[in-house]
This record gives sequence, C-alpha cells and structure tokens, in this order.
Amino acid sequence: METTREAGPATYGANHPRLALHVPQPPARPGEPADFSGIPIPPAGVVDRPPTDAAADTLRDLPYTLIRVLDDKGEAVGAWNPGLSEEVLRAMLRAMVLTRAFDDRMFRAQRQGKTSFYMKSLGEEAVSIAAAFALDDADMLFPSYRQQGLLIARNWDLVDMMNQIFSNRADRMKGRQLPIMYSVKKAGFFSISGNLATQYPQAVGWAMASAARGDTRIAASWLGEGSTAEGDFHSACTFASVYRAPVILNVVNNQWAISSFSGFAGAEATTFAARGLGYGMASLRVDGNDALAVYAATRWAAERARTNMGPTLIEHVTYRAEGHSTSDDPGAYRSSAEAKAWPLGCPVARLKDHLIALGAWDEERHTAMEQEVMAQVRKAQKEAEAHGILGHGLNQPLDTMFEGVFDHMPWHLAEQEAQMLAEWQAAGLPDIVAETPREPGA
Repeated sequence: METTREAGPATYGANHPRLALHVPQPPARPGEPADFSGIPIPPAGVVDRPPTDAAADTLRDLPYTLIRVLDDKGEAVGAWNPGLSEEVLRAMLRAMVLTRAFDDRMFRAQRQGKTSFYMKSLGEEAVSIAAAFALDDADMLFPSYRQQGLLIARNWDLVDMMNQIFSNRADRMKGRQLPIMYSVKKAGFFSISGNLATQYPQAVGWAMASAARGDTRIAASWLGEGSTAEGDFHSACTFASVYRAPVILNVVNNQWAISSFSGFAGAEATTFAARGLGYGMASLRVDGNDALAVYAATRWAAERARTNMGPTLIEHVTYRAEGHSTSDDPGAYRSSAEAKAWPLGCPVARLKDHLIALGAWDEERHTAMEQEVMAQVRKAQKEAEAHGILGHGLNQPLDTMFEGVFDHMPWHLAEQEAQMLAEWQAAGLPDIVAETPREPGA
C-alpha cells in the first residue's frame, strides 16, 4: 500500500539548520582602528618567475600570492627584478611625482569652483606609470578613470589635459565629456567612459583586430575590483581566452569601490586574480605599490601577448588613499587611519628609497624635482585657464552641439540647428555661431 508524505510549513525541514545570508562586512568602520590583517604579504623576491611561454594551467599558484620586488630596505630582489637602468628608474619616479602634483592642483581647482569634478590617483601612481613604461608607445591603452598617469608617462601635454578638465574653449572634447574622461588618439589612449567596465570588451576587440590584421601592437585595459562584478568583465574574459587575444587585463584592487569595500565584489571568497583561472588565462597578483613589480609583471604579460600566448589578467593590490572623487567623503564609510596603516606603503616613497639605496638619488635632488614639477603644473594651469574655466560663460559656440556625431548631419538635426540659430538671433542674444562659417548640415 502506497503512502504519501505530507509536507507543510510546520514539518518540512524541521531537522535542518536555518538558512542564513552572508552579508560582507568591512574590516574596520569609521572610528575603529584600521585592520589589514586579512591581506597576506609574502617577503619580496620569494615568488618564482615562470617563462613567458608557460602553459596557463601550470601557473595556478600565482593568483594566490603577491609578486614583490622591492624589500623593506629599498633593494630589488628576486627573479622578478626587471633590472632597470638608473635613468629609467628616475624617469618613472619623475612621472609619478608629476602625476601627484597634477592631481593636487586639479583637486584644488575643483574646490575653487573652476571645474565640476576630479578624481585623484593618490597612492596608485605605480599602477599606471610603471605599466606605461613597460609597454610600447604604439600599444593601445583602454583606461578607467584613475589612470591619468598613463598619459603623463607618455609625455602628453598637461595643458591639453587641463583644457578637458576645465571644459574650456581649447577643450578638444568641446565640453561633452565629464572632466578627467580624456580621449587622446595620438597617444593610443582610448576615450574614457563613465559606464563601468565597457573598456574591457573594447580592449579585447581591439586586440583581436590587431591579431587578425597580423599587426604587432597589443592592448591593455584597467578597471577597479568592483567592476569585476559587471557583465562586461566576464564577456571580455571569455572572448580574450577563446581567441587568445593579445591583451593585458588589469584589475586595480584599491580596496574600495566608491563606498563599498572589496568584499562586495567577492574579495572574501578568493583573489581577483584567481578569476582568470576559470577562463584558462595566465593570472598574476602583484604588489601595486611596488613600481618594479608592476613593471615586471606588465612586461611579462606583454611578451606573452606578443608571442601569441594569449591574454593575462593582473590584479594590482593597492590602496585608494583619497576619496573616490571630489564628490565623495571616505570618512563616512571607512576608518580614517587606513591610509597611514596601509601595509604596502607609498609607491613614490618606495621607488625614491630604491634609487637612494642604489646611490643614484638623494633627498636634495628629490626636493628639487618636486619643486620643478610643481612649477611645471602651475605654468600649465595658468595657460589652460587663459582659455576659460567651467562655468565662466559659454566656452563652446552653441551650434557645435550638432557636430562630431555623424559624418553627414541628418536632416532632422539640420532643421533643429537652423531653428535654434533663428530663435537665438531673433531674441537679440550675442553671437553663438562657430568662428568658421558653414552651412547647416555640412
């Protein structure tokens, strides 16, 4: 005789433990002491450097350690030491100091009302500067919004960058991009987008096209650890792995994504570098405040890409020392002691100490260089402000809003432009037309 089991709220699962939802919690909140005990830091020089043609499935330990070159004495040790010349080291240090000075001036300019928005890279300079030095100038860069150091390392004009920040008359973007979202084709610097992670599939697609053409150039892209939760991240990893795209995918793990800590992106479960394993990619985890380690890892990944060994995912472990942007107050969500307690130190100070340990630098020359780059930035700011600043009048002729989207303006936009100009002129308002006359729709 068959029997049936009745199940209901009172009986089903009576012997099972109650389910519980895990909600990640930061190690320290405002008013509490900083706690970075959850970040294991191996000694510098202990991680082996595999050959660049090693199969990805033989590199499974690298995402769970930390590649470090500079030790506590400022000496470069271990197999990952790139053996850079003193000249290159000094050039990297200058670019990092210049980036920091640029950030400081533009941050203050925002506070003075000269622009609407700015994002500093304080504490993360090595991530972009060292990588730029490790790549060829012809390689294509697909940055996020905190890699201004890439442009500075490629010696791009500071005045041009400031024009974009001020959205002034000389802004090549004509005020259409949010400040700091540069676009520099001549420097191989792809347009920054405020939509998180879109640059990843763009970088992979560009790299695939480069390979399909039989070119020699590779691509590199950067995003924050929080953006690894975006679908674009996973789509890019799939295409990069399947087609062995010559691309370097950088994850900048600076511990905080706006106001949520890295645990909400999965940092409690594993490292961000380990995500590459599931896609069959070579993956590295690097001390992001060690310029030599960043250079060495990027160079290794670049050689791998150039020899058709496919993509590499690099996690840079660093710390965002300032707020997410000028619109953010980090004191509302994290311990005020964190920046000073960060165990991997300051990237600028560490590279400076290394040069001093080599006998190739000293405090006097460093102070002189700081003064030199600050004067350079002040001069650039004065020149940029001569073209206007945000909020002081109409910096771009109003009719330029119809330009730069279509190769040939469609009829409905031509009608709208003509109507706008007619109404403006009928109202007796000042001239708003571009200096170079053209027919509507031309």
